Amino acid sequence: MTTEMTRETNPAPTKEPRQETGPAVTVVIPTIGRPSLAATLAAIGSGPEIVVVDDRPGESTEPLPVPGRVRVLRSGGRGPAAARNAGWRAATTPWVVFLDDDVVPGPGWVRALAEDLARLPEKAGGSQGRLEVPLPPGRRPTDAERNTAGLAGAHWITADMAYRRTALEAAGGFDERFPGAYREDADLALRVERAGFALVKGERLTRHPVRDDGFWSSVRFQRGNASDALMRHLHGRDWRAAVGGHSGRLRRHALTTGMGLLALAAAGGRRRRLAAVAGLAWLGLTAEFAWVRIAPGPRTPEEIARMVVTSVLIPPVACAHRIRGEVKARANGVRANTGRRL
Repeated sequence: MTTEMTRETNPAPTKEPRQETGPAVTVVIPTIGRPSLAATLAAIGSGPEIVVVDDRPGESTEPLPVPGRVRVLRSGGRGPAAARNAGWRAATTPWVVFLDDDVVPGPGWVRALAEDLARLPEKAGGSQGRLEVPLPPGRRPTDAERNTAGLAGAHWITADMAYRRTALEAAGGFDERFPGAYREDADLALRVERAGFALVKGERLTRHPVRDDGFWSSVRFQRGNASDALMRHLHGRDWRAAVGGHSGRLRRHALTTGMGLLALAAAGGRRRRLAAVAGLAWLGLTAEFAWVRIAPGPRTPEEIARMVVTSVLIPPVACAHRIRGEVKARANGVRANTGRRL
């Protein structure tokens, strides 16, 4: 009788199961075991198949503390590109959604994802979720926090990026020559578009909390310059414009590093005037770089000290990584505008 009364009172079908009416999806999350993975999984909840790819190196690594419904694969510490390849190739669904292990999908994310994918035309090969980076209230963000906030405007990043399986197959998946979580997603997006698929922005929302990666994080992040070199060799000189990026400061870093080396060489050769001129040029360029990073920040003593010290180190470290990337790409015979593994 209760069932009959419900049918009479609510003749229209309920919309609750709508998340099940969209395309079948597998969520793939590569991880190195960060504690933030638990919040990511909890925010997804039940619904889609979830594959967590454990990319921690070593055979004796402790199991990840994940729910029993989550499928766990091992990728041997070969980097996020290899981990994501292992995840999507193990899936059988027509769509694969890549999430990072430090993001938190917003409320109703599963349903919003299904709606994003259900309305896509056949020519669409990928859908990116909206990314929100909540910044601390009541003060200016630090340099590290501003860098994280920049992800909110980035194109086709795998913090929340869904791909049609046929698009992944056509592009060959992620290029595992990208060793870290940098540019491997932009490279894939360019190859997916080259294969004839469109990429679009969806409506679902995912949050990317800021985190403290330590005093030297901005120096460590300069390793990405090697990936920039690989992008240039794969996609030509205009690759930044193709992914909505900007030119960066590498040329200025090269000038700063050159002035510093010239000052040291001149001082060693007892050419005092040249050493003084080059040294002043190095000091001016370094001070400008430090101020560009200090000015929009909270300007606390700790932040100022961090910006001054790391602004001295970043230019030569960035140049060294870029040279390393160029040498490696040339040694491996990488060809521009192919996107193929050689």
